Amino acid sequence: MVEPRAIFISGVAGFVGSRLARIFIDRGYSVFGFDNLSRGSRKNLNELLTHERFIFEKVDLSDAAAVRSRFMNCHSRIPISEVWHMAANSDIPAGISDASVDLRDTFLTTFNVLDAMREAGVPFLAFASSSAVYGDLGEVPIREDVGPLLPISNYGAMKLASEALISAAVENWLGRALIFRFPNVIGVPATHGVILDFIRKLKVTPNKLNVLGSGRQRKVYLHVNDLIDAIVYLRANSSERLGCYNIGPEDKGVTVSFIAETTVEAVAPGAGIEYGFEDRGWTGDVPRFSYDVAKLRALGWRPQLGSADAVRKAVVEIVRQEGHP
Repeated sequence: MVEPRAIFISGVAGFVGSRLARIFIDRGYSVFGFDNLSRGSRKNLNELLTHERFIFEKVDLSDAAAVRSRFMNCHSRIPISEVWHMAANSDIPAGISDASVDLRDTFLTTFNVLDAMREAGVPFLAFASSSAVYGDLGEVPIREDVGPLLPISNYGAMKLASEALISAAVENWLGRALIFRFPNVIGVPATHGVILDFIRKLKVTPNKLNVLGSGRQRKVYLHVNDLIDAIVYLRANSSERLGCYNIGPEDKGVTVSFIAETTVEAVAPGAGIEYGFEDRGWTGDVPRFSYDVAKLRALGWRPQLGSADAVRKAVVEIVRQEGHP
């Protein structure tokens, strides 16, 4: 008889974590999930909260003692075989205004999860990192081996510091780790991001949309369905002990003006769009970037949607989420 094993997901009530939980439950795993519910929502877990193989706890992952004791309690019930660390601050401007936000919610959460994993002897970690670790490299396609890495936001800095912790853990005690460098991920359940921001602005002022920055910012966008498919695919198909992967579409992205126009067409046709003059939307914003995804493609994975189609699909989904007719 095979001993039952569990998967642990931090940030389980969030955008990505809640979807991962559903996938692993459907595949027959038991899932333990922690979230402080600051960005994630309990309603994202409604379909799972009554499931016998899903256990949710509201935990502040920056509280070392709480993480260690609650994690070990879960591990004693059903041994945890892998950890998916999705928890982090997702509001980059908030981290610029107050550096302690990312120290607490992006870095210390990683430190505390790793510490609990070491005590429990959990051998595998999957980590949600970000394109923000690269800093501003312009429009040159970014490969995983580019360097030096010079992030321009506290969020990017703390994600990079988290990657360094994971690298050291693999050298010392952790059996295997996958680091996923996410691009701009869109879809539902949306908790933040440019599309949600535009839709909510248009609800307040349906005749006008104010856009931060010039609108010429160009970035790649990946639909969350493709993101989830990619990271689960890498779990099964990457053989690296410490694997770092850019995840994104195979195009050079779309402009903020394209997103604004697509959103206006869906929410308030005829509304005027007013742009700013700055190239960056805010301090710490990377106005242009595109990924080289050859490493992921070499393993046989490709997204279903490019940036433009991902934006169109996400606009429809988030409009529906926000209850717009």
